[in-house]
Amino acid sequence: QVQVVESGGGLVQSGGSLRLSCAVSIFNFPTYDMSWYRQAPGKERELVALITSTTRTNYADSVKGRFNISRDNAKNTVYLQMNSLKPEDTAVYYCNAVRNRGVQGNYWGQGTQVIVSS
Repeated sequence: QVQVVESGGGLVQSGGSLRLSCAVSIFNFPTYDMSWYRQAPGKERELVALITSTTRTNYADSVKGRFNISRDNAKNTVYLQMNSLKPEDTAVYYCNAVRNRGVQGNYWGQGTQVIVSS
């Protein structure tokens, strides 16, 4: 019933930009904290950006100043605008929806691949 679907990944040159989208089919979407995670080959999954139900945001140090997370509650969609991309940004990017710190919900998408060439 719950669906979390990422899109917008692809191949881009270093210095380029991509915008990822996360379309969420879920009851009471505005109450969820939304995050983007990524996992590069051979590395742990890491939190990239967070936007809470109150629209507070937080970013990994590695992407601060380059990435921007936003949400459109009317569209049940979360975005990750990625600028000045670097090869080290190459990863599968996952969207995560959490309510009440996961107590009332914790849902993941299947991921979208981002490859940044040098």
